[in-house]
Amino acid sequence: MPLHQPFVHDLCGVFAAPVHAWSTPSGAMRGEGAEGLFLADDRLVKSYAVTVRGAQLTGGAAAPTTLPAGELSSVGLETFGAKKLRLTDVVSLEGLPVDPVVRLVREREASIDGVHETLTVTSAADHPVAIELDVALGLDASSMAAVKDPHLAEKLAVAAPTASVNGTTAEWSWREGTHARLRIEGEGATLTSSADEAQVLHARLRTTLEPNTTATFEWNLCARDDRAPFTGVDAPALGAGLALEQSSDAEQATVGTLLSQSLADLTSLRLARRNAPDQEFLAAGAPWFFTLFGRDSLIAASFLAPLHPELAASTLRTLATQQGSTTSIDTAEQPGKILHEVRAVGMDMGDSYLPPVYYGTIDATALWILLAGDVTDLGVDVSDLAYNVARAADWLLDHADADGDLFLEYIDESGHGLANQGWKDSGDSVRFADGTIAEGPIALAEVQGYAYEAGLLAARLLEEWGHERAGELGKRLRERSDGIRRAFRDQFWVEDSKGAYIALALDGKKRPVDGVASNMGHLLGTGFLDEREERLVIDRLMDSTMFTGFGIRTLSSDNGAYFPTRYHGGSVWSHDTAFIMRQAMRAGFTSEAQQIAQALVRTARGFEWRLPELFAGDPTTAVQQPLPYPASCRPQAWAAASAIPIAETLGVLPARS
Repeated sequence: MPLHQPFVHDLCGVFAAPVHAWSTPSGAMRGEGAEGLFLADDRLVKSYAVTVRGAQLTGGAAAPTTLPAGELSSVGLETFGAKKLRLTDVVSLEGLPVDPVVRLVREREASIDGVHETLTVTSAADHPVAIELDVALGLDASSMAAVKDPHLAEKLAVAAPTASVNGTTAEWSWREGTHARLRIEGEGATLTSSADEAQVLHARLRTTLEPNTTATFEWNLCARDDRAPFTGVDAPALGAGLALEQSSDAEQATVGTLLSQSLADLTSLRLARRNAPDQEFLAAGAPWFFTLFGRDSLIAASFLAPLHPELAASTLRTLATQQGSTTSIDTAEQPGKILHEVRAVGMDMGDSYLPPVYYGTIDATALWILLAGDVTDLGVDVSDLAYNVARAADWLLDHADADGDLFLEYIDESGHGLANQGWKDSGDSVRFADGTIAEGPIALAEVQGYAYEAGLLAARLLEEWGHERAGELGKRLRERSDGIRRAFRDQFWVEDSKGAYIALALDGKKRPVDGVASNMGHLLGTGFLDEREERLVIDRLMDSTMFTGFGIRTLSSDNGAYFPTRYHGGSVWSHDTAFIMRQAMRAGFTSEAQQIAQALVRTARGFEWRLPELFAGDPTTAVQQPLPYPASCRPQAWAAASAIPIAETLGVLPARS
């Protein structure tokens, strides 16, 4: 059994939320790791294999001679956007010439309710060829928690479902409220099942190909979960009608390729609330986070807003429907708070358990207010959310600061939630310069900047919208924002041999957590820092200990815990680097922002134009191409959406003022 979270960097996939299917580059699913066909957090098919047997048919009256098993040799993989791929195989059969004259082409396509695959066999042999294809799909009912953590596989194991086969159709369910249906088509096609430890469906095609003829075989698997909180979105692609700035520069074509791939990925990540198709948002990422995440969906929507402000507005409304209304230690819910994530069932992570609706995030509420401001400034009316903005403001004022020191801080009171509740939410992400892990409650640097800006913005919006509490809340919010700014300057600035910089956080004893980290870059361009302070921040981020030439490290390379593939301790996150780039541009650091943008383009080229969730923090002086973080999501919403501020920074899209 593997000891790590399954690697996906060397898999290929098709995606149409909530459906995603992962295979090896040859198209096979071997029942290993993350391979399989999923509906959101449920794996429906664990293994998939195509085999071929054949017999040469001699001419005249001679009897056919049965031959040994044939072979498939994968010779080509092409992807089309995010929803479709094409695999080309050479079919080797005894009795055929040396030239590969029999070919199998498989086209796999995801839709919001399933996966469809067409297998086309073509023969250019000078005699009839008997073809026997066997398509085997091994059924499964594993949860994402069991797939993600091999150590939980035995604890969370469930019996594979049993399908009912009727002619060319098989049907089954894997838990209450679910239904799956496999249908095959093709002349001479049959469908049977076999069961050892788990049921395997066998779809078979038996045909004879005359010279220069083709046979087609198809299978279509449709699935639904009537209890799932979200459904897929069947709407035009997000990149439709995109117009780029006119230029002959080769950089435009390069960025255009990145934009095209990114918008295709974002199209494949769209979901909506069940029975509310207008409440659309971007799922966080495949395979691990194919659902609504407050922080992720908000940042991705903010990046995408210049092109699709209506999706940003619907993201706001989606999250507003589940804004906190009570206080619960178990779910971390508080009145006015914006949630962290929603799943059909809870997420077991061994030493922690997140309930189906979980609010353990310190930053999503402020980011929700900031997105409301972005959308308003782009000309979209979201004044119907005034009540929700007021409630979010109440959370900032009355719940976010537990000890009354003005700073927003968090600690998991439940004992089973997330230990860290900023965007760097792994348990070991908040470290001192010597690598020691800080103990909570934790007040993160960037969150104070979000709260400062969100407080001022909420006051402005409520006044513009004429909310009945605008006067009272506006006064309190402005006073609090001013207080945070002054207190931050006194407590977060530290110094080392390279000079002054902003600490990553304050720990539970109010000591500055002096690890040099990317978090400080989120404060640029917010008005939270003065010009001198912003210059200190950008200079530190562009230092070789932080800037790799591919992006900005999460943690400095001179930290005691640094390693290039430590999740939040030295890796580079695409969205984090893009966020800093956007803020640097807003702060007037155009040259530095463009350097960062070009670094991300260099990274995208190394990952076939699909920016990953995160990648290794090795510098360009050590490696020619960025190295993967093997379990990284691809596609990931905020990584894909990073293409928009990259294009703005490089002048390929008009930049927002």
